[in-house]
Amino acid sequence: MNKAELVDAIAHKTNVSKKETDAILTAIVEEIMAAVASGSKVSFVGFGSFEPRERQARSGRNPKTGEAMTISATRVPAFSAGKSFKDKVALGK
Repeated sequence: MNKAELVDAIAHKTNVSKKETDAILTAIVEEIMAAVASGSKVSFVGFGSFEPRERQARSGRNPKTGEAMTISATRVPAFSAGKSFKDKVALGK
C-alpha cells in the first residue's frame, strides 16, 4: 500500500474528502518526523512507537574498492511494533 491508497482507504472509512485526508495524513507524518528528529519518542498504544536510536561508529568496507573504512556514529529513526500490531500480523488478518 502506498500513500495514495492509504488516503483512499481512510477517506472511504471516515467519509472525509481525499484532499482533507491527504492534508491530515501529511501533517501526522511531518509531526512524527519532527518529534523523532528532536529526540522525542512518539507512541501509539497497540500500534507501536517511533524513536531515535544512536548507532555507534563501526568499521566497514568500501564496496567498490574493498578498502577498510570507518563509518561514523549517527542517530537513526526506529520503529517498534506494539503487541496488537504484532498479533494482527502473526494471524494474517
